[in-house]
Amino acid sequence: MSASEASASSKTQVASGGIGIANLPNQLHKIVTKKGTNFSLMVVGESGTGKTTFINTLLTTELIEPLDDANRRKKQLDKTVDINIHKAELEEKMFNVKLNVVDTPGFGDYVDNHDCWLPVVDFIENQYEQYLRQEQQPVRKGVVDMRVHACLYFIRPNGHTLKPLDVRAMKAIGARVNLIPVIAKADTLSPASLRQFKKRIMDVIDAQGIRIYQPPIESEDDSVTQRNKDITSAMPFAIIGSDREVKTADGRHVKGRLYPWGVAEVENDQHCDFRKLRSLLIRTHMLDLISKTEEDHYDRYRTAQMKTRKFGEPKPRKVDNKKFREEEEALRTRFTEKVKLEENRFRQWEQRLIAERDRLNKDLEQEHNLVKQLESEIEAIANAGSPNTKFFRK
Repeated sequence: MSASEASASSKTQVASGGIGIANLPNQLHKIVTKKGTNFSLMVVGESGTGKTTFINTLLTTELIEPLDDANRRKKQLDKTVDINIHKAELEEKMFNVKLNVVDTPGFGDYVDNHDCWLPVVDFIENQYEQYLRQEQQPVRKGVVDMRVHACLYFIRPNGHTLKPLDVRAMKAIGARVNLIPVIAKADTLSPASLRQFKKRIMDVIDAQGIRIYQPPIESEDDSVTQRNKDITSAMPFAIIGSDREVKTADGRHVKGRLYPWGVAEVENDQHCDFRKLRSLLIRTHMLDLISKTEEDHYDRYRTAQMKTRKFGEPKPRKVDNKKFREEEEALRTRFTEKVKLEENRFRQWEQRLIAERDRLNKDLEQEHNLVKQLESEIEAIANAGSPNTKFFRK
């Protein structure tokens, strides 16, 4: 047997017997199971769209405490968009997920909502910036990853289309994070109105060039491909949020909302898309959301920053912040008022000084005239009392 035939025979034996490469997925599974993962979910939308109820329903626990009406109205008086982070650790079948839920109370709740999405955009970019700075450190052990992997944008069910605020906010947020549009309180719309509302929203999204998350569809398994198509076709997801159990007409106890005409079930695909959205976020596409954040959104931010900054150089601060701009305008107004007040006071003081100067000059002139008059009188008296020089001549 020749050397080439012997080499081919040895390759065939190695290929048939294997050297253990096929066991790498099992090793990776053990590493991931031991390490766990981080997942950050942001919810954005106007107050009253059911963000808190949805999160508590999704996680089957009261992670976010609902605000009562008094605290909600008190928050609306602040006229600012806050960023609240709620952390939780989830464990299922020995696998841990460190979950961060980012809430944005105050978004879109005021008459003037100009640039109200800037705090949301700034938070997303700040998390990218913090992770970038940690990557540049000599010791990278214990890196804190708070990058937002998915953002649920809650749309109020007005039955018409997206508002200008929604279009501008979604366009700004979708350029930086995986944006998932959600129709809140879908049980307030009829099935026909809901289908038409979904179509109008997707038409506006396509026309305005808004970037939304598109999950992968094709797969080797036909059932998985069909499931992905069903999830994609349901976008924007119409959801019903409820953490209370109600009794249906057939005696079942389900999570939903009880109405005189029946029960709107949360986990019924004929009533809403809650199960599809939950599957997208957790069961089927969580890893894809994390990977797309790492390889697309964060990498784009990192590339843009590396082109304009030196290694290790901090990011220049933005001065165009709505909250700071309002404070600056208020300080400028106060300063202007104080300057005007001081100018008026100075003018009054100057007028008093001029009046006093005129009075003193007038008194001085009178005194000067009096002195001249006295001098004239003295001179006249002196001339009258002095002897004539002719009487003293010899």
